[in-house]
Formats: sequence, C-alpha cells, structure tokens
Amino acid sequence: MIIWINGAFGAGKTSTARELIDLIPNSTVYDPGLIGGQLTRLLPHKRLAEVSDYQDLSIWRRLVVDTAAALLAEVGGVLVVPMTLLRQDYRDEIFGGLASRRIPVRHVLLTSDETILRSRIAARDDPDDDPEGGERARQWAYQHIEPYRSALDWLTADAHVVDTTDLSARGTAESVAEALRTSTAGLRDIVQTPDPTAETVAAGVLLFDERGRVLLVDPTYKPGWEFPGGVVEAGEAPARAGIREVAEELGIELEGVPKLLVIDWEPPRPPGYGGLRLLFDGGLLPARLAGRLLLPGPELRGWRFVSEEEAALLLPSMRYERLRWALRAKESGNVLYLENGVPVA
Repeated sequence: MIIWINGAFGAGKTSTARELIDLIPNSTVYDPGLIGGQLTRLLPHKRLAEVSDYQDLSIWRRLVVDTAAALLAEVGGVLVVPMTLLRQDYRDEIFGGLASRRIPVRHVLLTSDETILRSRIAARDDPDDDPEGGERARQWAYQHIEPYRSALDWLTADAHVVDTTDLSARGTAESVAEALRTSTAGLRDIVQTPDPTAETVAAGVLLFDERGRVLLVDPTYKPGWEFPGGVVEAGEAPARAGIREVAEELGIELEGVPKLLVIDWEPPRPPGYGGLRLLFDGGLLPARLAGRLLLPGPELRGWRFVSEEEAALLLPSMRYERLRWALRAKESGNVLYLENGVPVA
C-alpha cells in the first residue's frame, strides 16, 4: 500500500512522513523527488530546457510508478510518499499506473494557512548550507503557492484533508495514522486496468449532440480526455466492443452497429505496445438521452460535448489527430486508414 502525502511546499510533508513511519509498522519513506534530482543529471540539457519542472517529464512519472512497484516487491509493507502533486492529469497518470499494478493508494492532503506556509518557506534551510541554493529553493516554493491554491478544489475532493496549522509534525502524523486506522482516509477508488503485455485492439465510439459536437469523457486513471470505448476483449468484434463500452461507461444502449470511421495503427512506444485503434460513428445522442448519462465513479469523473477546436485542448495529440480524421471521414462518407495518426493512401 502507498500513503501519498500531498500538499504545498512548506506544509510539512517530509517531516510528517518521517514521524509516520514510527507509527505504522513495516513502513518506508519513498521520496520521488530523488528520482527527479537524478534525472536532471542523466538527461541531456536540451531535454531539460524544454520543461520548467521535472514532474513535466513523462519519464519521471513513469519511474515514480515503476520504482514504487520495485520497492514494494523488495521491502513489502507500506510506502509513505511525501510529494507535492498539483496537476490532476499527473495524479491520474501516477495513481492509475499504481492501480494497474494492484497497488492501493491512500491520498492525504496537508493544508495550512498561507501565512504559515510563507513563514515556513522563509525559515527553510538549504541542506548543503548553500545560501544561493537555499534562496532558489525558497523562491521555487513561493512560486508554487498559487498553483496549490488553484488545485485545492480537486485536491480536497480527492484526498483526506489534515489541517496542520496548529499541529507539530508528530501531531500531524498521529492525525494521519488515526485517519488510516479508522479508514477515514479511504482507498482511492481507481479502475484497475492491467498494463498490456502485447499489442491491443481498442474501439472508440463518437457520439454527437444536435450542434455536431462530440462527446468526450474524463478518465480518472490516465491523463487527458478520451472517447467512450476501450480494449476489445478476446473473441469480441470491435464494433460490439464499442457498444459494450458505451453501455458500461455511459449507461446508454446504442441501437444498431455503429459505422466505422477510421482505423489507426499506433506504433509501440515503450513501455506501451501500441496496436490498432478504431473509431466508430455512434450517431446523434438526443438531449433526452444525454440527460440520463451515468458515469461509473471509479473510472470516469466527467463528460462534455465539445467542438473540434475545444477537443484539441483536451485530447492528447495522438487522440486529437485520430478524432480530426474521423470527423473528415464522417463528412466524406469514406473509411480512412491511418498510421500513427496520419492517413495512408
């Protein structure tokens, strides 16, 4: 199991984690910041210059999950993870990756008054007694106060909140331990989708409203928005898989077999294996049915109808290219074959 201790810089995550392992048997502190520090030494400067934070590196997010799995296999027990995580899509990617490895996560958020946070940041010492480095660290922490405030809506909805304003590190750890003991800090209910071990076939279904906008859903277990759909099971016809997934994800039973729009071959990108991705035209979803959409809580957190331009801001680039060509195929009435999101004559 993982206890993920989130919060702003200065909230007391690391000191709480150190106290918490004295209260939880067979527990170990796991700091993903160490991975970020090593990546700044391993990656080319050109790649590092493309991001402002090591959390923006996909390799960091992947290694956080892989290292947690390896640590648990080696030492077992509980990992206590003190790490600020303010972007919901990064939370989705990391927690979804842990869920796919059957690693349960309890998410705890440490909060405090902003004046307290600023005073703690101001008093922060650099571990290497480097005044310049310490000042850089303080400025870094100050710059993340506003993103922390902006993230509070989803953080407080996702995590068990502990106000540390009047608590010592020991007191905070005791509060967290009690919340864990009583299950007040519950497990994150995330769909557990095992990582593929070979190429897969996936079927997505495009549903439209009266204005021609397409329906997208927001998964809890991976970053970015998505089309309703999923992996085709063994022995299952792709179109039938799309029908099944729409029923499971939205509670809508499609009438008839949807029309194929595009077939896209997605190349392997380690650790992913790629495979065939099919998009079908599910047709018009009348307003009376849209009002009855039912989302499974562990898997999807939201849905919306969007224009093609709005979809470009929500979908990862490869999914957007697939959608863009699917809309052109719908207009022309022809099925398109793509490779890596690009039509092949």
